[in-house]
Amino acid sequence: MEEVNQATVTWRKSTRSNGSGNCVEVADNLAGNIGLRDSKDRSAPILTFNRVAWSSFIAGVKQGTLVP
Repeated sequence: MEEVNQATVTWRKSTRSNGSGNCVEVADNLAGNIGLRDSKDRSAPILTFNRVAWSSFIAGVKQGTLVP
């Protein structure tokens, strides 16, 4: 994937974030992809996932089939 211009990306934290600063932020306004970054280190590389992979991940979390 090409370099992401973070100035044009809208990031959001989970509504379940507890304010401790140990969060990830998600951007779903990337062309065909979902971006994920560490809220504590915004200069670190961004992980990107295609929408099918992201949807599968979210479904697994909601179903409880993903465990730490």
